[in-house]
Amino acid sequence: MVRYEPALDVESLRAIDVHVHVEIDGHGHASLPDDLAAAASRYFAVDAGRPDLDSIAEYYRDRSMAAIVFTVDAESHLGHPPLSSVDIAAGAARHYDVLQAAGVVALFHTGQTGIGAGMKGGRGLRLGLSNPMLLDGVAADFGDLQIIMAHPSVPWQDEAISVATHKHNTWIDLSGWSPKYFPEQLVRAANSFLKSRILFGSDFPLLTPDRWLRDVEQTALKAEVMPGILRDNAARLLGLSTPPKEHS
Repeated sequence: MVRYEPALDVESLRAIDVHVHVEIDGHGHASLPDDLAAAASRYFAVDAGRPDLDSIAEYYRDRSMAAIVFTVDAESHLGHPPLSSVDIAAGAARHYDVLQAAGVVALFHTGQTGIGAGMKGGRGLRLGLSNPMLLDGVAADFGDLQIIMAHPSVPWQDEAISVATHKHNTWIDLSGWSPKYFPEQLVRAANSFLKSRILFGSDFPLLTPDRWLRDVEQTALKAEVMPGILRDNAARLLGLSTPPKEHS
């Protein structure tokens, strides 16, 4: 199996953003239907636009940051064709053993979502399927699969913290919410027992890293944990740095 080998100068990076959306492909095809994209912009009170991959790369290079980019599948339940990519293995997300064998990281949305918010019936999206406790069994059955639980998992933040505390192949990214709205228990965990598995994520383009970094200054996150959150934890997860020794 061919494996991608990154060549990043990690020490030169200000941050690694693990949650960046590619909203449009090289053919001009959008990842979401227009009505969902418009509703999400209203929910986040931004006019985010739909930057392509080259624009995203330039944006992050200008900030001395690395970005983990991905798109969403709106075809299975919404009938919207996905972005074109010959590298996406059809159905791989349903076969965790494939992901585990490939040594790739699996990222799952958890908690509240702005996608479909305010639309009739939430556009058919079911929030209950975003409870992070649903990932506990996956993490148990596939112990070598590294799993990111995306976003503060409101209203199930305690469940996410519980899973991450018990299953050390799970991580929490801080995307999709302004840091000033982070739940108190998430901030406590990030400052202490989960500080090595909390990841910086923005949810670009709906929430930019510029805003995230500005708003995080209004939180109780400790200065000493920020290098790990912003860069070093992600570097370790992605195999860009040497992992520290586990303490018993």
